[in-house]
Amino acid sequence: MAIEIERKFLVLGEDWRQSDPLRIRQGYLSRDEHRTVRVRIAGEHAFLTVKGITHKASRLEFEYEIPVEDAEQLLLLCVGPLIEKNRHIVNHAGTRWEIDEFLGVNLGLVMAEVELESVGQPLDLPGWTGMEVTHDERYFNSNLSIRPHSAWRKP
Repeated sequence: MAIEIERKFLVLGEDWRQSDPLRIRQGYLSRDEHRTVRVRIAGEHAFLTVKGITHKASRLEFEYEIPVEDAEQLLLLCVGPLIEKNRHIVNHAGTRWEIDEFLGVNLGLVMAEVELESVGQPLDLPGWTGMEVTHDERYFNSNLSIRPHSAWRKP
């Protein structure tokens, strides 16, 4: 059984730009309260991912590589606009951070994710991390595909 333990943060400034990004396109075949089924094309690879319900910062996750041609066809079956983003990888204090710079209908949103080995694992936050949004469901990619960041009411 695969368990994903992940924390998410908004990103501040530009100091995190240390690598060439990987272009990602993804969509959702299923998006209900108990599970999501995602199709993703990341560079020259494609994946089908099933994720369970989130408890605290963890959830079941099963990911399988599939042919890119199959993924292209599956993306046509997805509901809502696709999530488009550039992913940057940054290593900080021995931890691998994935920073997603969103494009398309979520343009302007920049979010960092870090996968942990346990829910209570201590974490040294880089200076470019802003507010934690791990438990804010608006920031789940599956929700950003139906209610994009650009559509949120601005204060």
